[in-house]
Amino acid sequence: MSDTPSILSDAEVRSQIDSLLPVEEFSNKSVLLVVPDATRTAPLPLLFATIHDKLADVASKIDVLVALGTHPAMSDDQIRSLLGITEGDATGRYRDVGLFNHEWDNPQRLETIGTLTADETSNISGGLLSEEVPVAINGRVNNYDRVLIVGPVFPHEVVGFSGGNKYFFPGLSGPELLNFFHWLGALITNVGIIGVKDTPVRRVVDRAAQMISTEKRCLAFVVASNGGLHGLFYGSPESAWESAAELSARVHIKYFEKPFRQVLSCAPPMYDELWVAGKCMYKLEPVVADGGELIIYAPHMSEISVTHGPLIEQVGYHVRDYFTKQWDKFKDIPWGVLAHSTHVRGQGHYEDGIESPRVQVTLASGIPREVCERINLGYRDPESIDVESFADRDDEGILLVRKAGEHLHRLRES
Repeated sequence: MSDTPSILSDAEVRSQIDSLLPVEEFSNKSVLLVVPDATRTAPLPLLFATIHDKLADVASKIDVLVALGTHPAMSDDQIRSLLGITEGDATGRYRDVGLFNHEWDNPQRLETIGTLTADETSNISGGLLSEEVPVAINGRVNNYDRVLIVGPVFPHEVVGFSGGNKYFFPGLSGPELLNFFHWLGALITNVGIIGVKDTPVRRVVDRAAQMISTEKRCLAFVVASNGGLHGLFYGSPESAWESAAELSARVHIKYFEKPFRQVLSCAPPMYDELWVAGKCMYKLEPVVADGGELIIYAPHMSEISVTHGPLIEQVGYHVRDYFTKQWDKFKDIPWGVLAHSTHVRGQGHYEDGIESPRVQVTLASGIPREVCERINLGYRDPESIDVESFADRDDEGILLVRKAGEHLHRLRES
């Protein structure tokens, strides 16, 4: 019998939310719902409608803030689509719901709520970094009586498992803390941190969240392959995340006996730039053999990053030690950009001016060959790839992942 939990029906999801959400916590309170953007698989229309119906008659106000991190802003129409708000609903039952994007690069929208001291960051990071870091967050958080995070939990390359207080940092964060802990995760490496619950980065995120004065709640959930839910958990951001991460570890990690010499990692349409499609590498890196190739297949993708593209083109994609051993050259580049670079490039070495990545990372996308070569990634024409020719060849050391980016692939420990 499978250990995988069943998928909840829509009726079961509504019933669980009805029993989980204590109305008295939101009575006569203004409520800010914090939700992911469209780069995460989540049945937000069902969840939003159910939560709104539950709280609309008791809360004094319900608004929505999209935890973009540094992702591009969504239009009002895109946010409505994300939440399942029809044109009629927008002027009907949701007419008083405010829809907002996080603005990580707008100082007027950010408020500093505290500081992580150098001693704190040194202790948390085990001495990897010792920096005083201001903690800034979207000021809207301070304008409500309750903040309710509504977001999924998956294995994550920077923090271990996503969700919980990660919706504040980096979801609603200012750039200083965001850059700090992304680089901390990069120093530990993707393989060293992904799918691990207790990580230094999670401790940084949780410590920063303690500085938020507004009462915080969280509805964390675990998403099935078909977009349904395996489970929902309510409580503090820490407790709800803890339970969801335990379930995510059961359903989102696939184990293999041997590594693969070639992996075709297919990016879903929601990954429309390499900044997010990099997850197709992060979740598969542990099962690629030394000297093997991972192909990010994304014919729909033509952007490196709308937000960070010029900086990434300047730096390129490199292994961690390429940066750490030339730190004076790169220390002034935003550390979040450096972290993305080395997470996509994966593990490897840099000795005597020679870079030796452990695996070859190849893009088969709308990003031209000359750009791929300039940013230190391989190139394949996506039209030259027959996806089905990679199927059912595990025994040959070839793996096809049809929807990459959310399930972690890991070698079983001997």
